[in-house]
Amino acid sequence: MGKRRAWSILGNSQRLDGGAMFGNAPRALWHKWVEPDELNRIPLACRALLIEDSDRRILFETGIGAFFPPQLRDRFGVQEESHVLLDNLQKAGFSHEDIDCVVLSHLHFDHAGGLLTAYEPEEPMRLLFPNATFVVSWDAWQRAKHPHARDRASFIPELPPLLEESGRLEVVKGHRSDMLGADYKLWLSEGHTPGLMLTEIPGDDGPVVYAADLIPGRAWVHLPITMGYDRYPEQLINEKTDLLTRLVEQHGRLFFTHDHEVALGRVARSEKGRFFAEEARAELVGAPL
Repeated sequence: MGKRRAWSILGNSQRLDGGAMFGNAPRALWHKWVEPDELNRIPLACRALLIEDSDRRILFETGIGAFFPPQLRDRFGVQEESHVLLDNLQKAGFSHEDIDCVVLSHLHFDHAGGLLTAYEPEEPMRLLFPNATFVVSWDAWQRAKHPHARDRASFIPELPPLLEESGRLEVVKGHRSDMLGADYKLWLSEGHTPGLMLTEIPGDDGPVVYAADLIPGRAWVHLPITMGYDRYPEQLINEKTDLLTRLVEQHGRLFFTHDHEVALGRVARSEKGRFFAEEARAELVGAPL
């Protein structure tokens, strides 16, 4: 098998309320990490990870995309009208037709909306990535099909039927995916949403974990920091502790989907026991793992 190479692919960006993104952390603390705008919103990336693995191209998530009509695009702070992920895939030398597998940590719209075509008045939503198998966990799939009142607005009702109709959906119940193969380990988390699926990608310089909304950016590496969107913050902190401890032991790295400045960082721990990310990389362009 050839060496794996990685690209960080930015999709459409967002601005969301800083208080919601930092949960019970006070503004006096979090504004030191990221500067809010006049509406108290902070900048957020929706960053995908593209892995070229021998003759396969695997895309981890698709960001929020451009499927929202203008009113909802404004409500959810989406900054661009065009489908930025497709543009940046093209800049990296790929198209959505080139992707063999799309791995979805969960089906909230800011992680799966990029599966859909950009909004066109009077036109139905259509699924992109015609040659890809879509991989999602069983619990995340069930949650998307039967959401709770608390998070119903986080899902795209039209998406599950489109994925089913594609005939290219793999719903995973364990720690391995048939499409991905044995080299890729899957870990489940419940603190943010049921069945959040984290993928551990092997690398010569330590594993890389696509942690999605368990650890969306560098600020959330700090254990007490959670989001107001998290289902069970205390459970999330326990899950985060287990993951970060393991990554320190393995000299592992985290890929950040929502950090507006950094794509990849190595997990470290200070003498006082605080986790943090070092060796930050803003972008990956065909980088060997």
